[in-house]
Amino acid sequence: MRILLVEDDAVLRDVMLRSLRDAGHRVDTAGAIDEADHQWRGQSFDAVLLDLNLPLTSQPRAGMGNGLVLLRDARARGDHTPVMVLTARDRTEERIAGLDAGADDYLGKPFDLAEVEARLRALVRRAQGTQDRVELGPLALDRKARRFFLAGQAWDLPAREFEVLWELMTPPGHVVSKRDLSDKLSQAEAALGDNALEAFVSRLRKKLAASGVGIRTLRGLGYVIEEHG
Repeated sequence: MRILLVEDDAVLRDVMLRSLRDAGHRVDTAGAIDEADHQWRGQSFDAVLLDLNLPLTSQPRAGMGNGLVLLRDARARGDHTPVMVLTARDRTEERIAGLDAGADDYLGKPFDLAEVEARLRALVRRAQGTQDRVELGPLALDRKARRFFLAGQAWDLPAREFEVLWELMTPPGHVVSKRDLSDKLSQAEAALGDNALEAFVSRLRKKLAASGVGIRTLRGLGYVIEEHG
């Protein structure tokens, strides 16, 4: 998953960043409302982890704002990215306010990082209509274990090929545009170009050639993974 982590506590942000990246996720971070707004508008994310008590800007002595304003703005412009609020504001009325503002889940601090990961999977699963395990012919993806299996055998792939195949299998049969793939696989500081993306797809095609599963290019639309008849 590609995740936007919005948290102004540098220590907590770094701990969460390491944990999420160790779990195989691609994570961008923001420590203030203006940074988060800029990244959220400019990139495509699978989920957003949002603290509520945030600096308005990254400038010193900027004052504090409410992350719910950021969330309401995103929902107002039609952005439906799953959002989990992570905050010390955990009274019932505050949880209700967060959910009414458009949050999909609400977790009070302190929290367990394993629970954050499990809730993230559930959020994205509901949003994308997918399951923890999905199969296409002999190809299977276990999202919880973050493993692919081919003909019943664990199938290890280089990181970028793994990420491309993950997106194509979320869920299988849907068309993924080159722009969406590039956004999901790019680092915040460096975009993934079309040539590199096509190279990863080409390698996957070769590895899947004898499996009965293939990646088809739909001109002007993107890629779709499907089982051959």
